[in-house]
Order: sequence, then C-alpha cells, then structure tokens
Amino acid sequence: DPEIVFLDEPTSGLDPIAAAAFDKLIVSLRDTLGLTVYMITHDLDSIFAVCDRVAVLAEGHIVRQGAPRDLVRDPGHSWVREYFCGERARLALA
Repeated sequence: DPEIVFLDEPTSGLDPIAAAAFDKLIVSLRDTLGLTVYMITHDLDSIFAVCDRVAVLAEGHIVRQGAPRDLVRDPGHSWVREYFCGERARLALA
C-alpha cells in the first residue's frame, strides 16, 4: 500500500465524463486510504476538483504555490493570472 501516488496528466485524452469520474476516484482513494497524491496536470477542472495545493511552474521554476482558489484571488504572477483567471479558466471557476 503506497503512501504517495504520482500521476502525470491522468485525465489527458479522456472525455469530460470519464475525466470527472477519474477525479472522483482520486479524491476517494486519497481520502479513504490517506494517500498523498502528486499530480502533474494542465486540466483546470481536475486541479479544482482534486488539489488542496498546487505549485505552478513557469519560466523554469516555481512561480507561485498555494490552494487553487488562493491563486485565483491573488495570482501574483502574470502567467498564473492568465492561466487561472484567463478566458479559458472561466468554466473551472464557475
């Protein structure tokens, strides 16, 4: 039984229904088994559904970290602002 699970773009290529189901599975396993999950993803829906904390990589290093909602409220970096608050982010924030 692992304590840590690493996922690399786990919802990439999935349709929205399957991606949402996978997100729910990750949360369920995390909460039930007490797992720590490290997930690399560009999927904003997954970030908001699964992640307690995120680290944003841009310009070759971590430019911002915190809870997803905190990054929306205070992006602190132009790339983070565009990614979390830009036009394509609108659905994840609804």
